Amino acid sequence: MTEPLGRRERKKAATRQKIADTALRLFLERGYDAVGIRDVAAEADVAVTTLFSHFPSKEALVFEQDQDFERRLTRAVTDRAPGEPLMPALRREMHALVRHCTADGAAPIWRMIDASPALRQYEQSMRLRHAESLAAAVAADLGLPGTPTACRSIARFVIDAFSLARDAEDPQAAVDEVFRMIEAAWETTGHAVAGTSIEA
Repeated sequence: MTEPLGRRERKKAATRQKIADTALRLFLERGYDAVGIRDVAAEADVAVTTLFSHFPSKEALVFEQDQDFERRLTRAVTDRAPGEPLMPALRREMHALVRHCTADGAAPIWRMIDASPALRQYEQSMRLRHAESLAAAVAADLGLPGTPTACRSIARFVIDAFSLARDAEDPQAAVDEVFRMIEAAWETTGHAVAGTSIEA
């Protein structure tokens, strides 16, 4: 269970959210390239150093839920109920993430990302990092000392399911379609990686 945040932590979280909300509003109003870090800081009424204490780069302002996304995926592995198969747990979490990121109002944000080479590159590096974290969680779940290529491959397929579903006409159906392929691959590779019987 998540413990309640203290007053200082709540204040930091509120400041971070205010900066992110301000940045996104300015980016959508004026265009991503037309807005600088100083513009965001001034509009949010914080110092530039305060902004950088919460976000390491301008691109990170757009992906402010990056760390939460990564934690949710790894926790789908580590915090699932005893005996619950791995892939259905990941499928359920991916459904929830896709619902969140395709909700009303999200389309202009994704159009902005798609139109910016810098944001596309940042998103790609972010997805690779998420895949590495997920692969490590899967390997640890299997009791493996390292992170085999098979775990990395499956993790990348899971991360790619998000992008494919986001662009699909029916995002939820797309998640199911991709996961059917992922589960078939895991049924084959999982046995070989762990050397034991693994549920999909």
